Amino acid sequence: MTRGFLIGLAWRSAWNRRFTLALTVCSIALSTFMLLGVERVRTDLRGSFSSAVSGTDLIVGPRTGSIQLLLYAVFRVGAATNNIRWSSIEALQQLRGVAWVVPLSLGDSHRGFPVLGTTTAYFDHFRHGEQQPLRLRDGTRFQDLYDAVIGAEVADQLGYRVGQRITLAHGTGEINLSDHADKPFTVVGVLARTGTPVDRTVHISLEAMEALHVDWMAGMPLPGMHVSAEEARRMNLQPRSVTAALVGLQNRAAVFSVQRQVNNFGGEPLMSILPGVALDELWDVVGAGERALMLMSGLVALVSMAGLMSVVLAGLNERRRELAVLRAVGASLRHVLLLLTLEGLLMTLVGTGLGIAALSACVLALGPWLQADFGLTLQLSQPTLMQGWLLAGLLLAGWVASLLPGWRAYRLSLADGLSPRV
Repeated sequence: MTRGFLIGLAWRSAWNRRFTLALTVCSIALSTFMLLGVERVRTDLRGSFSSAVSGTDLIVGPRTGSIQLLLYAVFRVGAATNNIRWSSIEALQQLRGVAWVVPLSLGDSHRGFPVLGTTTAYFDHFRHGEQQPLRLRDGTRFQDLYDAVIGAEVADQLGYRVGQRITLAHGTGEINLSDHADKPFTVVGVLARTGTPVDRTVHISLEAMEALHVDWMAGMPLPGMHVSAEEARRMNLQPRSVTAALVGLQNRAAVFSVQRQVNNFGGEPLMSILPGVALDELWDVVGAGERALMLMSGLVALVSMAGLMSVVLAGLNERRRELAVLRAVGASLRHVLLLLTLEGLLMTLVGTGLGIAALSACVLALGPWLQADFGLTLQLSQPTLMQGWLLAGLLLAGWVASLLPGWRAYRLSLADGLSPRV
């Protein structure tokens, strides 16, 4: 028997059982979709995590741990051990090689959402994802002292619109020490969803942050002193200190030189970190979820191949006559094994192809929705090394899963009264 004859025979046999095999192919396609889908989500989830801030060359803050600085400066988690004097921010702007500096001031909140004091340069220079700038979904940037620009999640969860009046509170998270009820803000803009901590942030100007605390000292309101909102407008609201700063360079090749200058800064103890390096360190700490997704991928593949083997084994009784005839005309064990493994490999090829096509269609159709509602950026891209190994493993497993049914078919043909060819 020639190989071409066996391929033709396998095709005609498969067509004769097309309904059953169609279900098997759909099962393999679904398993491929789930396996590669989980891997794609895992890969893009790490990419989204790593791109919470992009386009920023250095993050500068008081001396602390690199992960702690990253957590409160980018993810608004935790609190700084100290602040940076405003004179240090001005000195940073004068360092050779520095293109821009965006100061960040934290410490207040609104109904559990963090409040960030910054400048309008934040909207010009902050990038996320693949160097994507911040966009306004509605309204404008803050212009008046008591204007606020809120993230998409703040707006959606609290039902806020442009023109909404809000009150900020001193303290972070759900624990607020005191409301700044005497100085209400007006929402003038809502940012488009980014899938980053920006979505959960209320943005105000640095001068507004100062106005909130002109009658405060050491985190407490001064007894017997009260400055109204209008009186605060007439005061000097030059910031005295900020929490951290984002720094962009004229040439990224100078990043280590500038980092060294910051770390050796003589005015006060400062440290600077590279966001990408710190994000990788943080991911190593919280990477248990990634390992869980990889385990899930392996289990999906195992269930898929077990299903393929079960379907082929279940269909053997329907093919006993066909296999007996093949043995009668001289088909050897090798021919029977080759026939069934070829069928299994063909089914796996077709199923994986359909699964890849279905995954690509879903990424194209659902990608914008997932970005808008869940902040997860899924992209069509070249297969990663892991995805290539998974596809190769699927094809190999499909071939191996057909070996047991092939051996079982040979044993059944002997049980039907045929003798092996000598």
